[in-house]
Amino acid sequence: MIEARHLRVLRAVARTGSFSAAARELGCTQPAISQQMKALEKSVDTPLVVRSGRGMQLSEAGRVLLKHATGILAGLSAAEEEVAAIAGLRAGRVRLVSFPTASSTLVPPAVARLRDSHPGVRVSLVEAEPPESLAMLRGGECEIALAFRYPQAPGGAPVPAPAAVPAHGTPREARAEANLEAQQLSATTDWSDLVVTPLLDDPLVGLLPAAHPLAGRGGGRGPVELAELAGEQWIAGCPQCRGHLVELCAGAGFEPRIDFATDDYPAVVGLVAAGLGVAVLPGLALESVRPDGVSEVPVRTASGAPAVRQVVALTLPDLAEVPAVALMLERLAGAAAGR
Repeated sequence: MIEARHLRVLRAVARTGSFSAAARELGCTQPAISQQMKALEKSVDTPLVVRSGRGMQLSEAGRVLLKHATGILAGLSAAEEEVAAIAGLRAGRVRLVSFPTASSTLVPPAVARLRDSHPGVRVSLVEAEPPESLAMLRGGECEIALAFRYPQAPGGAPVPAPAAVPAHGTPREARAEANLEAQQLSATTDWSDLVVTPLLDDPLVGLLPAAHPLAGRGGGRGPVELAELAGEQWIAGCPQCRGHLVELCAGAGFEPRIDFATDDYPAVVGLVAAGLGVAVLPGLALESVRPDGVSEVPVRTASGAPAVRQVVALTLPDLAEVPAVALMLERLAGAAAGR
């Protein structure tokens, strides 16, 4: 008989590549992991892992079982939450996974309001960017994932990120990086199996050095067309954000020269303030950063529309029916609407 605890061990072994690493992840001993894997293999009457060098990998049967285990564990998590919520939300748990700018802006007021009305519901938060956060949601490691994506290009389908050529790197390296970013973008924006709660459209804001000729466009004096920044050096963010920047610039008729790439927003502001380039950041990011020495300007795409990213809360269909999860989604939507 296959037990849920054995499936969790299988998932940990597949993710970490060894019994000892799986034991550390699950907070138990290596012999306990070995025993549970032996019990699981005995239940299915076939080997599930094979040793490969210093590590191990799943056999064909192990990969098939892992595929089903993901859905089974997610369903069990939903069942546990529904049972815990029977007593009118006097108990329950919601595990959030959020990208950093939402963690500092949307999550705090939403969680505070939920605690005020239902103090018995426990809420935890872990930070992760898509597509990692979506993998955690689908793997049963959280109930809600806050994520973002960028609107589709004018052609109707998401455009894979072109080759954003780094300041130092060969064309082959640039193509490999672009292919990886395109794969990440595809994984990030495929939400067909999830329940999507739209939260807000987060405007993208141009950051220019204070002495830049276009810096005067800030303060409501008109947007900057991306084409006007074609000759600038650029500072880009995460792979998904970088891919979208390249896509936007391609629509404006140029390929940006990306000299710096960093996920750290204060670093982006510092580089811009030092006159080392220009950047585009989400509005939520600027709420947590002091933009000293830079000018904030609205940015308009080649189509004339404001540049935005769509921020959403995602969950699985089964989990959306859990009262604590539904309430947390409602609080997140309220926090977004109150901005």
